[in-house]
Amino acid sequence: MTAQAASGTAPDRPVSTWTGWGQWLALATMTVDHLTRYVFPSAWELGWAGSSIGRIAFPLFAAMVAWHGLFNTHNPLRYARRILIIGIAAQLPYMMMPRASDAFILNVCFTLALGLAWGAWLRQLLARHRSGSLGSAWLGAAIAATLAIWYLLGGWVEYGHRGLLLVPLFMLAMHHLHAAGESLGERLLAVSLAAPVLIVAGLMNSSDMAKSFTVATCLAVLWLAAGAHRTTPGVPLAMPRRLWLTWYPGHFALIALWLWASGALG
Repeated sequence: MTAQAASGTAPDRPVSTWTGWGQWLALATMTVDHLTRYVFPSAWELGWAGSSIGRIAFPLFAAMVAWHGLFNTHNPLRYARRILIIGIAAQLPYMMMPRASDAFILNVCFTLALGLAWGAWLRQLLARHRSGSLGSAWLGAAIAATLAIWYLLGGWVEYGHRGLLLVPLFMLAMHHLHAAGESLGERLLAVSLAAPVLIVAGLMNSSDMAKSFTVATCLAVLWLAAGAHRTTPGVPLAMPRRLWLTWYPGHFALIALWLWASGALG
């Protein structure tokens, strides 16, 4: 009996046990990144941790958002709205973090939510095109409009234009990696569609160390989408839902409080 059959999961909806591990790893690596960036003294010379361990967090969050938007929800836009609510709650303490630039930037939840909405909408457009209800000219115009919006929004969100691309590219690659059959053509197509994910992941960082950790994280998730998800055991301790929903805004609020108390915000 396959893992999908044992779990009662439909064949077109893969098991998602890996995301239980992903949640813990994403929160841990994100917290390491923010502690080394905002809290720990520079004299400790822990910048390497943010450039290595910390570079796991964003691609892992993006991969889980893409996976759930693709396989585990019937309404990706409602899922995107929930992510936006977390982002709105986190924006004020996020803006209190010390940065080299004073430019207004929306936190990573906006990047993830907008990327998910974009990926879901593109899938709907392509489905309508395949069904014949949307002509090629209208499809091209709609895609061009989304690219214009992407260009305008990219400068306002964390991780910028490349960050906005990651969730839609993950959705495209995951779909084909999971659905690829035995034919060589299907497998080559799936592999070719995974390549843009790795290219964008590499371009998101400047240092070789950061590139390596980001690309390796994406490779691991693509490997899971290609079939390794079936062998992933369940996490012994599931992430409490309240912790998952509140950690991002909550940890920023605690860091802001610490910085204020220590005089770093004064």
